[in-house]
Amino acid sequence: MTANLAYMPSARGVRMPKSLTETQDAQGRLMNDFFKGRDVSEIIQRDDGFIEANPVSMYFRTFRQWPRIERDAMNYVRGRVLDVGCGAGRHSLYLQQKKKLDVIGIDASPFAVKISKRRGLKKVKVMSFENVSSKLGTFDTVIMMGNNFGLFHSFRRARLMLRRLHKVTGAGGRIVAETLDPYDTRDPDHLAYHRRNRRRGRMGGQIRMRILYRKIATPWFDYLFVSRDEMEKLLQGTGWKARRVLGRGPSYVAVIEKTS
Repeated sequence: MTANLAYMPSARGVRMPKSLTETQDAQGRLMNDFFKGRDVSEIIQRDDGFIEANPVSMYFRTFRQWPRIERDAMNYVRGRVLDVGCGAGRHSLYLQQKKKLDVIGIDASPFAVKISKRRGLKKVKVMSFENVSSKLGTFDTVIMMGNNFGLFHSFRRARLMLRRLHKVTGAGGRIVAETLDPYDTRDPDHLAYHRRNRRRGRMGGQIRMRILYRKIATPWFDYLFVSRDEMEKLLQGTGWKARRVLGRGPSYVAVIEKTS
């Protein structure tokens, strides 16, 4: 994601609480059409009416085309890996092919899972983040790239899911998660949205949005952006701590490790 798009997120891997039906899978369909060679754009609508378009090509970038912090983040991925919201599979495929790691990708989009398989991802299944359990086995690293820290949805849901990830990771387990500081902006529309959220008892960076493509729209869903201080507070008491933060701008990757 480029900095000028940072406050209305690229929705790479953004997923709903339940697996999507074909009539809801707007993002999967647009990725599928792009994969077939069509010129398409991803439209994101926020619940205050703000709309932005993102290039679909970003889901298919090669390692050399990734932002620097994403490339650096791969140095902290080890062992058996769970890729949450794998999308078209660019991170999973790199880890599988270049680092020779055992990777499982999950995504609530049936079309995204089909594309990942066609691109060579060996282990991938249709599954929402909320359905992650010990049935998948034990992992050494959970990756949540492409701003997929947002899949925690809210402060309360994040703490519940962090405890669940604690159970499905082994000793020394690690989460490598990308997000951005939503307050690092001067855009009046975004600043007004933060104030609106706080008045409603929500975190400033708790975005409610949906993805549109042609005649298809996903259900509305929450996607969470946090500052570095908010992340530290969110992690307290969950058995996790951010040991390292990569990136100095609004976008950053946290390397989160078990404390117990």
